[in-house]
Amino acid sequence: MKLLLFVLFIKVISADIPRVDPGYDCAYCQPEQYIESQKIFFIEFLVYHVGSTYGWSEKFSFKTPPNGENWIVRAAIYGDMGNKNAHSLSYLQDEAQRGHFDVVLHVGDFAYDMDTDDARVGDEFMRQIQPLAAGLPYMTCPGNHESKYNFSNYRNRFSMPGSHGSLFYSFDLGPVHFVSLSTEVYYFLQYGLKMLVNQYEWLRRDLAAANTPENREKRPWIVLYGHRPMYCSNSDDIDCSVEYTRKGLPFLGMYSLEPLLREFGVDLVVWAHEHSYERTWPLYDGRVYNGTEEPYRNPGAPVHIVTGSAGCQEDTNKFIPHPPAWSAFRSSDYGYTRLAAHNRTHLYLEQVDVDLKGQVIDSLWIVKDKHAPYEI
Repeated sequence: MKLLLFVLFIKVISADIPRVDPGYDCAYCQPEQYIESQKIFFIEFLVYHVGSTYGWSEKFSFKTPPNGENWIVRAAIYGDMGNKNAHSLSYLQDEAQRGHFDVVLHVGDFAYDMDTDDARVGDEFMRQIQPLAAGLPYMTCPGNHESKYNFSNYRNRFSMPGSHGSLFYSFDLGPVHFVSLSTEVYYFLQYGLKMLVNQYEWLRRDLAAANTPENREKRPWIVLYGHRPMYCSNSDDIDCSVEYTRKGLPFLGMYSLEPLLREFGVDLVVWAHEHSYERTWPLYDGRVYNGTEEPYRNPGAPVHIVTGSAGCQEDTNKFIPHPPAWSAFRSSDYGYTRLAAHNRTHLYLEQVDVDLKGQVIDSLWIVKDKHAPYEI
């Protein structure tokens, strides 16, 4: 039986408007840019609309994912999509409306920028992704383009799980434990170190919990995503030579995240920021650890994917002429990534090239008989 549910949106106009706690030392805070938000609680299948006395939206429908772990999780993954030059958007809208995805992961950098023109650019961007976000879980992480006003546009427009202002969180879907991080806490240190330390300590606890025998049996795949990559071979960005999340804070080397990937057996790491697509071989600390039979069969280290070419006004990024030994495939075309976690042992990835009208230009199977910390 289909459940029909209308959700009333109540506009709050008050001097006591609740704010999202920024989570860092507010002695350094800029003024926030207030964005009105709402929460809707979903059950299985519903039809809903939102609004107020000023008007109501059209009707939308939403189907929650199945319970349990034994089903195929299908995800669209991309970053760096603006409200201008969003090459991938029509392809993503079409696929979502055809029921091809169970979840969307937007890996940072939205609208370019959401705060621009008194946040009207953010409003327009939210309308553009409405065909996706109104009917699917639209899971996010912050990028560098969200930093203005203490990330307030990001924190108030997107309501992610947990109590950290949507900056970092995790969730379970089918056989996958997804972990979302803010790489930006390593770069915007003018806001203090509190959020960086909180995130690092939270991540260690979260990955440790995901690695208990019971949880790893239920959800063996661990997929982590954040905006700025640990590895890339682009020719026009200093981030490819200095990556603080991988090496730790400058001069100190503290709070490096890469050792946690090894210690807790993270299977796949997804990044954006570079306006391109790049796939690595199984990789740790700059060295390749291919599987004994095939590179991605029982790999000896995490696999990294950079997928930041969904489309924005800044164009795509080129690569250095000769790829590093750890780089397996590269493309500067616009596009997005599809993920399908088929079961406990097989996870499939492919890159859709929208410059080539939806052609798949890269694909791989990660096959693991055992999910565990890496012996490196």
